[in-house]
Amino acid sequence: MEEGTIIHVDYDLYNADSGDLIETTREDVAKEHEMHQENRTYEPLVCVVGSGNLIQGFEDSLLEAKLDKDVEIDIAAADAYGEKDPSLVETMSIDKLLRHVRDPKSLYIGGPVSIEGRNGVLSYLAAGRARIDYNHPMAGRTLRYNYRVVSVIDDRGEKVKALLKSNTGLDDFEVEFDGDDIAITVPQQMLFDTNAPMLKFRMVTVLRESVEAGKVSFIEVHETRASTEEE
Repeated sequence: MEEGTIIHVDYDLYNADSGDLIETTREDVAKEHEMHQENRTYEPLVCVVGSGNLIQGFEDSLLEAKLDKDVEIDIAAADAYGEKDPSLVETMSIDKLLRHVRDPKSLYIGGPVSIEGRNGVLSYLAAGRARIDYNHPMAGRTLRYNYRVVSVIDDRGEKVKALLKSNTGLDDFEVEFDGDDIAITVPQQMLFDTNAPMLKFRMVTVLRESVEAGKVSFIEVHETRASTEEE
């Protein structure tokens, strides 16, 4: 795949050492490993080859990938989420930990903890002491990807829609072009999203980097409320 190509990828991600499934885009694989989530839509990942949004080992492999060819690759920690950094592990008293936790009952080994703006995982809790690991949860792991590039997106309009969906989770965008300029009518759900300004900023950045967009305009259509009163 050439750098900058926009593709759909189906993949299964495993811990290479234990063989445990970590993540998958394929519903049958999720069911096979008893990790199926009822409210999730299983579909291929949209990615821009060489964009730097994926771990380095996966990015490098995609540059060599072929359409509709199954690939299995093991990626060492150094090319994934890095080795474990001992300096990112903090030991503290349980009293200090509890001062930063709203609900002590929410604490459990392996659970998320936020201390003074730093997000980590509780890795030890006993004898009046607690240990917080601020490393990435997959740091130090060798990862195994089984993947297939299922399609290459060539049409400019489809590229834009795919990128919009991958960055927002929504797929009801309407897109119009005027040369390099793009006008995007946003779906109704986005009108009430408090994160909409941040999402728009990110979408503009992605579209300019990936499809060389010029001016990007967002159109909001506020429908007239239907009267509930009988005439």
